[in-house]
Formats: sequence, structure tokens, C-alpha cells
Amino acid sequence: MTKVEREIAKLYTLPTIQARRGFIGEMVGWFIRIVIYDICITTIQEVTGVSRFAALFIFLGLLSAGAFIAYLIRRRMSPGVDDQL
Repeated sequence: MTKVEREIAKLYTLPTIQARRGFIGEMVGWFIRIVIYDICITTIQEVTGVSRFAALFIFLGLLSAGAFIAYLIRRRMSPGVDDQL
């Protein structure tokens, strides 16, 4: 085993520190997300004058476009990252 392989093995065996939330914390986080999404969808609905269902698809389209743009930026800034995974 080379020195680099030993270092990588150490990284994978180190105990990880994870934030743990209880049941109440998970519920609060879930409700906060729902409220934020609802505010976004309601705002889209009121601004564009479309139905709530159409506003939902507009919101999902905006999220998808943002994710795609972030993917393109990541590929441009560091093209070799996916090769290492």
C-alpha cells in the first residue's frame, strides 16, 4: 500500500461529525421548507396570473434551470472533478 493510499484510507476511517436533529427538529425544518416553497409558488402565481398548478411547474422549471447552470459552471471551473470520483 502506497503512502497516498494509506492517507486516503485514513480519511475514510476518521469519525465524521454530523449534525443530528431530533424528530421535532426534522419537522420544523420540513415545515420551513414547505412554507418557503409555498411563498415562492404563490408569488409566481400572483405575478404571472396563472393557476397554482402552472406556477408549480414554472417554479420547478426555474429550479431545474438553476441546477443545470450550476452544473455547467462546475464543469467549466473544475473539469477534472468528476473523473476523480
